[in-house]
Amino acid sequence: MMLVSFVLLCTIIDGVSCEVCSYQDVLDYLNLTADNSVFKLTRPVLDHTHVTVVKSDIILYAILSVVEKTQTFVPFVWVSVQWQDERISWDPSQFCGITEISVPKDMLWKPDLFIYEMIQKDESPPNPYMIVNHNGTIFYDEDMRVVSTCKMDVHKFPFDTQECSMSIGSAIYCVKEMRIFPFSNSSRATQFSREVMRTQGEWEFLQMSVESSNLSLNDRHWELLTYTVSIKRRPLLHVINFLLPILFFLILDLASFFIADHRGEKLGFKVTVLLAISVLLLILNDILPSMSNKTPLIATYCIVIFALMLLSLLETILVTYLIENDTKDELNLWDKKEDQHLKTKNHSRDKVKRNGCPCICRVCESEKQHELLPVNEEANNSRDSGDANALQLILEELKNLKNMMHHHLGPREERMKSVLWAKRINKCFFVFYVVTVSLFLSFIFLEWYS
Repeated sequence: MMLVSFVLLCTIIDGVSCEVCSYQDVLDYLNLTADNSVFKLTRPVLDHTHVTVVKSDIILYAILSVVEKTQTFVPFVWVSVQWQDERISWDPSQFCGITEISVPKDMLWKPDLFIYEMIQKDESPPNPYMIVNHNGTIFYDEDMRVVSTCKMDVHKFPFDTQECSMSIGSAIYCVKEMRIFPFSNSSRATQFSREVMRTQGEWEFLQMSVESSNLSLNDRHWELLTYTVSIKRRPLLHVINFLLPILFFLILDLASFFIADHRGEKLGFKVTVLLAISVLLLILNDILPSMSNKTPLIATYCIVIFALMLLSLLETILVTYLIENDTKDELNLWDKKEDQHLKTKNHSRDKVKRNGCPCICRVCESEKQHELLPVNEEANNSRDSGDANALQLILEELKNLKNMMHHHLGPREERMKSVLWAKRINKCFFVFYVVTVSLFLSFIFLEWYS
């Protein structure tokens, strides 16, 4: 005896009488069995001109993932469908007040509704039952993991808002045979979704809108019920991992202007920062989709900063070349001057030696005569003439050194012009760099938040 399948109802009418009712009694009355295919073969109307009204509702449980690269939207939704079967009805008073029963979903006809944007088969466990009301109203609900296409606009990535649609419609029945209406309006669908929302992840659920539309093909019209889900990205992760590092590299590049230009550290530093930006651009290429209607602002942000840093590197190379070229010329000139000075000095020494020998000889002879004879006036005159010749040679050497310095000052002033130009170029470019970066960052952030 099946105690679960019946309801015990006792009524007292001129005594005590007990009446036993079960769900099977209702099924026997309707002749609804697994072998009877009458209820599932055709549309549930008594007259073919009658239109089957289907009411549908979608509630968003969770946003599982949104993949920009493949432009797919994966939500987890609860789909509820309600329609009228004109062949099913019973009087609850005749069956102990039973107003509804649950039957396997394969026993009755159900509308062939599907989601147009769905690109993968749902692998969630299906609901095996549907509820049948005594007036013929049938309710069926099911949880679905929807993998659908979504046309995304990543122009303002990562501060973007996306709208992904799920269109419900029939593949066979046109408007003359079946109409689809929303069970809840946009505000109620949004409210219900917020109440039952389990997880949102990177994305924040904003609202859900519902609207009806028609699809025409070969003089036939199908009715569609479109649910548009508006979601907003939480940008904190991308700001920390991507935008701020690039901004920090830009600040480091600005700070590199205070490094001395005549050293190689500044050039190596700028090349290292430029390579770091290149690595971040490769990461960006893996995030953004390959096709987009507009250039993403984050791509513009990276490319412009990369171009400014490349221009800064070229300016550093130019300034370093001018300074190094001046230093090289100065060293070459001093080497030539030193060689010429040594030659002049050696020539003077030789001349002194040549002119000084007679003096020394005379001095030696005078010393010998001094041992024998008193000093005469000729020895004194020859000694004075030797000293005069030595002083004359020193004077000539000083004059030659003065002429060399005079010739050296002219080219030195010419070469100092390259250093002055290098300093002017560095100052002007620094002002241009700071102004350009300030204007660009202001523009890009206004575009992101507009």
